[in-house]
Amino acid sequence: MLHMRRAEERQLTVLHLVQPVDGGVARVVTDLVRAQTVAGLRPVVACPPGSPLAVGAAAAGAQVRGWSATRAPGPRLAGEVAAARRIVRDCRPHVVHAHSAKAGLAGRIAVRGRVPTVFQPHAWSFEAVDGRTAELALNWERFGARWADHILCVSESERRTGQQAGIAARWSVIHNGIDLDRFRPGGQADRAAARASLPLLDGMDPHAPLVVCVGRLTRQKGQDVLLDAWRRLRVPGARLVLVGDGPDRAGLEASAPADVLLTGASADVRPWIHAADAVVLPSRWEGMALAPLEAMACGRAVVMSDVNGARESVAPGDEDHLLVPPEDPAALAASLTALLTDPELREAVSHRALRHARAAFDVRRTAGAVAGLYQEIVSLSGPTMRKRTER
Repeated sequence: MLHMRRAEERQLTVLHLVQPVDGGVARVVTDLVRAQTVAGLRPVVACPPGSPLAVGAAAAGAQVRGWSATRAPGPRLAGEVAAARRIVRDCRPHVVHAHSAKAGLAGRIAVRGRVPTVFQPHAWSFEAVDGRTAELALNWERFGARWADHILCVSESERRTGQQAGIAARWSVIHNGIDLDRFRPGGQADRAAARASLPLLDGMDPHAPLVVCVGRLTRQKGQDVLLDAWRRLRVPGARLVLVGDGPDRAGLEASAPADVLLTGASADVRPWIHAADAVVLPSRWEGMALAPLEAMACGRAVVMSDVNGARESVAPGDEDHLLVPPEDPAALAASLTALLTDPELREAVSHRALRHARAAFDVRRTAGAVAGLYQEIVSLSGPTMRKRTER
């Protein structure tokens, strides 16, 4: 037992404190801990127990600790902070890496700079709300920045948003990465095979234009804007599929036209990406969305709203074809129409997307850059780091 403890102390231990348990954040964390395990780090993931993230992180090689937390701040916050503090004391990490707003809030209050800390917003909380709530969220981010050695953004635009909002921090920007072995290119034969494998598409013309939107069904992802755009689309036989689940599902189902399908939660989105002629994500805000990168790595053209991270995602030169203003259904309909009705344009854009994604967004590169950041802040913390962890 003592031998195992000493071996663990020689490894760089990273405690990932995470509240979102599905969607892009969960995939980012799962891919990151898989790469960290392979690289010889010791990742520990504290997240709500029994969640998809808990299962995925354990399979990826992380030690998983139950941390029961809700998405929104509230009366449970004090208990969540205390629980986070106990986990830190028990696993004695070299680095605490807090993901998204709630974990960033609870984790930084729990640690208060006594352990080297990275906060990764995965899109700013103050962009997600309005009025007094947005003001409170921004004031916290300005104050809480003092308890993070680095704020890690997934895009330059996300960093600029934070700086322009008055958050004073030590910044790092490391783009999201994806598992290129998992998300592989697919051509016409793969498209046909994928469509044939999906029962929800039974009876659909195998040559019908198909658009797929992968994302949690929430206001952030803008599926309501997409449905508005879809009603304006004039492409005969075209079908739209919303892949995912979330709190807005009932409302979207009630308002969706007959040529729109909703899949519910999907354990593997790759068949839907391969089945698509084009992929779309009309988000209202992001840091850098993961689903478009996955679709691009499979060789699919992706239309996105021009929010944080989008311009850094698309292949240079394709911005006019693929980026539309957020909450602009007319522009979204026009962009999708152009791709669906012009096969040569669609193939050219898809090919450039494939090359760009596979050259720029390898998760191994992302994980290596994150590990370099950990080493930097741990070395700066000096020999007092372990003593601070024990307090």
